[in-house]
Amino acid sequence: MFQSQTYGQQNMEGVADKLKVFYDRTEGYDTPFQITIGTDSQNFDRTKVVSVIAAHREGHGGIFFYEVSNIPRITNVAHKLTEETSRSLTVATELAATLESDEKYDLLRDSSIISIHIDAGWSDKGKTAELIPNLVGWIRSCGYEAEVKPDSYAASSIADKISK
Repeated sequence: MFQSQTYGQQNMEGVADKLKVFYDRTEGYDTPFQITIGTDSQNFDRTKVVSVIAAHREGHGGIFFYEVSNIPRITNVAHKLTEETSRSLTVATELAATLESDEKYDLLRDSSIISIHIDAGWSDKGKTAELIPNLVGWIRSCGYEAEVKPDSYAASSIADKISK
């Protein structure tokens, strides 16, 4: 179940309905409508995992939904990023299937760019740079766009803030 500070608890169809309302409200603007999905996690006694679905129309605001789960603690960085990417792909696939399920979503689906944001960057100081090509390739092979830091706001900003 996804959460929203504005809309409360929503199942995937509820999320799709709210995305459609936001899309319809901003349709007249000449900027792309972007749907982004990102996941981040933090270690406590267990690993807290937060997946986010965000919609944004540049210059005209955005909305987001998130779900939180707790899983056994993951300490290996590669395993953690793989788990986060897997969860993002699962959410993207479920959202895409929902948008395909009803013709009321046709315009939203056909006019949106869906991308997956990875909480990893190319920094020489980070531990994640060598993992990026495989993660991006995995995402693209599933039919989605991929973004990494500093452009991966759904994972590295929204999900990160909620996961802490």
